[in-house]
Amino acid sequence: MLGLNTLRPVLRSSAPALSARAFSASASQAMARMILTGRLATEPEAIPSSTGVNVIKYTIASTHGRSDNRFTSYFRVTSFLENGPQKDFVLSLSKGTLVCIDADVSLKPWEDAEGRRHSSLNIIQKTLEVLKRPNPNRQTDNGVSDQFAGEEMP
Repeated sequence: MLGLNTLRPVLRSSAPALSARAFSASASQAMARMILTGRLATEPEAIPSSTGVNVIKYTIASTHGRSDNRFTSYFRVTSFLENGPQKDFVLSLSKGTLVCIDADVSLKPWEDAEGRRHSSLNIIQKTLEVLKRPNPNRQTDNGVSDQFAGEEMP
């Protein structure tokens, strides 16, 4: 009877090489991803594109820093959801809703009329999760959630 020790070299040589992407069954792709958590600074709206398809656009405000040195960053997000319940759900969200999105991102360079170079961050929503709905009792006199009271959106 052959012992296990005599089979080890055979077992070792027939074992498949470990892949660098052993954690995933999906194909490797060159893309940048972002997970962004913040409050809706604008209500999502459907805007017709040049191809006739409605895209959803909204802004997420994310505040960071200590209480004495807080800073809010605003991120413009685009979504290409098909007509249906998911699109209706996103369009029904109100300003101040705490959301977490998973998105593809890209940095696009562009030049203005004076020849100055700029770049813009394109954020394309893949998934959206509502973490908390706004409290309707926490509104200021002008109807803006006090989370953003006194802040100007760029």
